[in-house]
Amino acid sequence: METELPRMMRAREALFPDERFVFHSSRMRMKHVTPEELRGMNAQTRRAAAELADARPDAVATACLVAIMAQGPGYHCTAEDEITGVLREEGVAAPVVSSAGALITGIKALGARRVAIVTPYMKPLTALVAEYLEDAGTEVVDTLSLEVPDNIAVARLDPRDLLGHVGKLDLSRADALVLSACVQMPSLPVLPEVQEAVGMPVLSAAAATAYCLLAELGLETAVPGAGELLTGRYPVPAGA
Repeated sequence: METELPRMMRAREALFPDERFVFHSSRMRMKHVTPEELRGMNAQTRRAAAELADARPDAVATACLVAIMAQGPGYHCTAEDEITGVLREEGVAAPVVSSAGALITGIKALGARRVAIVTPYMKPLTALVAEYLEDAGTEVVDTLSLEVPDNIAVARLDPRDLLGHVGKLDLSRADALVLSACVQMPSLPVLPEVQEAVGMPVLSAAAATAYCLLAELGLETAVPGAGELLTGRYPVPAGA
């Protein structure tokens, strides 16, 4: 989130040269992507939100998709409400989005009813992500788990390897491909290339988060080279 999101917003300067963004982050600690550490990470939400409030941001995103989805269907609403409450206590009226909720919104914006997903998670966590998406109304037709439990190792995965990983998925029934269902796993450099190769919309959790942040800021949802969702052609679905 601290790498791909700034790159996407900087890329917008080619389309909107007067725009400038600044970024502030507060980390909720986690070293290994396990259910226990994910719960511990969520327990740090109030502290992190209060720290961000000091920067008086215009929008706030909570970025660990699986930490939210592992808590059960619909938990992104609870997480967003908790952060919103802390910000309001600190006098900040910024809108809040989550990568979990943003991915659901992005899939719906594309009009996709069936998706395939790639994750860096162990298979049980990938199953929770698939169940979460299905509860939100999206059929998950196939999944690929890279099974990398170390969070730093996830960030160091080579996005070019995704070009080969995609070939292991059955995309015959998919309307869209979630190339990275994790904001920690890099995918931005290959989103357009994979999209051209598979012939369907390709998005990532990070791209979906950028989409929702831009929408909340009242800006056109367009970023060059960031996949179909960020072409500016897709309004946010009603009720999202």
